[in-house]
Amino acid sequence: MTQIDSQTDTRVRDLNDRLRQHRIGGRVVMTRGVAALEPHMIHKINQAVRAFDAFTPDNDPYGEHDFGSLTVEGHVVMFKIDAYDLDLQYASPDPTDPNVTCRVMTLMLAEEY
Repeated sequence: MTQIDSQTDTRVRDLNDRLRQHRIGGRVVMTRGVAALEPHMIHKINQAVRAFDAFTPDNDPYGEHDFGSLTVEGHVVMFKIDAYDLDLQYASPDPTDPNVTCRVMTLMLAEEY
């Protein structure tokens, strides 16, 4: 991996973490399955996703912190972060640049995958 690749991965990871942990720099959406849960469960899921730090080379091979799976009170929940262009039609032309990127984190139940 070159120095540039390492810097790119670090920048993408930092921007993904910013969205996941602080809800800054993008949008958070949820599937119908998550939305159908009781409000207190949605809150617990949001808190667990914010605190998630179990990234390993197996579940995060590129070091971008763009996916995770966790269990909250028996519900297996997954989150996925994607980087789109500002019109949300195509992939971002540069996922390291927040000026041309809209990140979208989707929260879903594993059974909906």
